[in-house]
Amino acid sequence: MTEPATPEAALQQAQKSIQSGDFQTASKITSEVLAQHPQHRDALYMAAVCARYQNRHDDAFARLADLKLVSPDYGRAWQEEGHLRRKLGDRAGALTAFERATRYNPSLIASWKALADLQAASGNTVAANNALAQAQRLQALPRELLAVTNHIHEGRIFRAEEIARAFLQRNPTHVEGMRLLADIGSRLGVQEDADFLLESAVELDPDNIQLRLDYIQVLRKRQKFAAALEQANILMARDPDNPVFQSHYAIESMQAGDYETALEYFDRVLTALPDDPATLVSRGHALKTYGRADDAVASYRRATEVAPGHGDAWYGLANLKTYRFTDDELTTMEAQAASPDLDHMSRIHIAFALGKAREDQKDYDAAFAAYASGNALKHQTIRYTTEQMQAELAAQKTHCTASLFENQSGKGDPAPDPIFILGLPRAGSTLIEQILASHPDVDGTLELPNILSLAHHLRGRSQITDRDRYPRILHEMPAEELRALGQDYIENTRIHRQGAPFFTDKMPNNFRHIGLIHLILPNAKIIDARRNPMDCCWSGYKQLFAEGQEFTYSLEDIGQYYRAYVDLMEHWDAVLPPGRILRVQHEDVLDDLEGQVRRLLDYCGLPFDERCVNFHQTERAVRTASSEQVRRPINKGGLEQWRPYEAHLGPLKSALGPDLAPA
Repeated sequence: MTEPATPEAALQQAQKSIQSGDFQTASKITSEVLAQHPQHRDALYMAAVCARYQNRHDDAFARLADLKLVSPDYGRAWQEEGHLRRKLGDRAGALTAFERATRYNPSLIASWKALADLQAASGNTVAANNALAQAQRLQALPRELLAVTNHIHEGRIFRAEEIARAFLQRNPTHVEGMRLLADIGSRLGVQEDADFLLESAVELDPDNIQLRLDYIQVLRKRQKFAAALEQANILMARDPDNPVFQSHYAIESMQAGDYETALEYFDRVLTALPDDPATLVSRGHALKTYGRADDAVASYRRATEVAPGHGDAWYGLANLKTYRFTDDELTTMEAQAASPDLDHMSRIHIAFALGKAREDQKDYDAAFAAYASGNALKHQTIRYTTEQMQAELAAQKTHCTASLFENQSGKGDPAPDPIFILGLPRAGSTLIEQILASHPDVDGTLELPNILSLAHHLRGRSQITDRDRYPRILHEMPAEELRALGQDYIENTRIHRQGAPFFTDKMPNNFRHIGLIHLILPNAKIIDARRNPMDCCWSGYKQLFAEGQEFTYSLEDIGQYYRAYVDLMEHWDAVLPPGRILRVQHEDVLDDLEGQVRRLLDYCGLPFDERCVNFHQTERAVRTASSEQVRRPINKGGLEQWRPYEAHLGPLKSALGPDLAPA
């Protein structure tokens, strides 16, 4: 018999053997695959299944441990552990495993049924009925949509999209199909499409709560906070005492800037669900953003007390930057990090928090080990590649030429309102924004997604087969379209403004799209926030970002990204009019605050205002990792923070190269 050419072909044979009950043959095949590919997810999973059926229980647990290291959010791994523990009489362990399985992959019918049985046996009738209802809902789905759900949660997102689109072509008003395709779009960053699909689905089925909850999340991602709050209001009108609806209403009120209402409703949730850790953490985030740091600490700490494994609470404390962990808290975090039952995201959060705690103790080797662990765990969950990023930036250099700007110059919307602050995260952009937002003529807003969304829209549906469509399309766009895009940006961002003539947009990644910005908003200001490469990259590496910035979870990736950023900025300087971009070096701001404030204001055409020098006295919500730092006077505590870690930073120096990294 001819040997299978690929591991996948071999595993198809193994799966057929499992289905026919021939576990010996299947086990032999999976062992052969694992000998060549020891981290193959499907081979590890099938090997664990075979070991369970062959009563090799220790082997089964060993395979599952390896599988969870390779793919910690793989729902089937937890489902298989549930089957194994249930077989061995460990009902509590089985219950935990099946709960994790359904959290990571809610399409696993067998896990829902097992949960229903286990909860019923424990006398928890409500939970048993809920689990059974989920199983029945899934069984009632068209088989294509069940497959889509499974593909989504097992990381086969493009296959999921292919099946979902084919299904909706035949069933264009199927609301669950629309919801799933919207979920796919949101995961791929196509929030506009997700928005349209969910808006349409909600109109078709206005009583579908899950649709509306998904719609709220997409509106929030698009920073359409008023619309998200309106949807949360609809749920509140339906059942004002529902803690889930109250929680969403609190979160959307917070996003809309109404912190008093947000805190009131977080407290209402906590009245119904005392010491709910997720609510305590969300409340902490609101208090932090609102500038009530001591109250935020109290909320985060309470969450760690009632749920020591809730990693988000520990990281909330660490991310204040000013908090110092006690010895007891450090001991608790280390115990949680060592627990095999900690979920993957909490493990990431606690690793980053441990890095901060060890750094404060000046135990830099232990701090680096914790940061490296957190980054490695986070890196398992992302799809970023340096090669794809370099190809994208190369396309900008190829198509955004001096001739493009000569031919298309002056055709966009002439509004001077926006001040774009861009560059890399952790480069001092929040400080620049706080300085400018302290001026009475400038509204400080957020990291607005509008330019990134526009670039994604211009790429179109052929972005895989025609990767250069954007920015190549910029050569073809008529004046009226460029002007309309600029006008749309001004109108769509108006919701974030308070009425000042100018406003900031500090999305760092906009540096990739300066050519687009220049064409649609020729009078917008563009400020490049620049920081010493080693400080900037190290600060990014030890920061766990809420979303995006996926290049920061590897020293090699972040160093190569910084190099590519500098290279692209040199390109923009060469092809755009002189003085179009103002470069502000973070270290210069620290050395000469007033001089750099005057330079910033002159570039923006604003009169000098002493409040910009006293930026730390400005009361406003700040949503970035630097929120507490910009509420304090200028200091140089952040300079050369990488030095104590230098022995570990060889990969970063190599990636930056000799012209950017110190010898």
